[in-house]
Amino acid sequence: MQFCEECGSMMHGQGDEMVCSSCGATQTKDADRASEFVSTEAQSDDELIETEEGADFEGKPTADDVTCEECGHGKAWYTIKQTGAADEPPTRFFKCQECGYRWREYS
Repeated sequence: MQFCEECGSMMHGQGDEMVCSSCGATQTKDADRASEFVSTEAQSDDELIETEEGADFEGKPTADDVTCEECGHGKAWYTIKQTGAADEPPTRFFKCQECGYRWREYS
């Protein structure tokens, strides 16, 4: 694994160079360590769990046992994400189907 000297982000191999995924800086691959680097294909969007402001929750599982704190509606889309250690329960992220308000619930 090689990290960018400019910003510290992880770099990926592209031809004979290592390219920073964040800032785009390039570095020449170290010939002695070239066999250590592995390039992988990009992660597909269907494996991602979107929890940020612009996330599209529509089509995700629906919870009808919750109440929106903003409008009082009783249905919300949700996703589940492991935000703590593996031995801790996951966190559910909700988006109200009525007003779009977002909140989280720790199990």
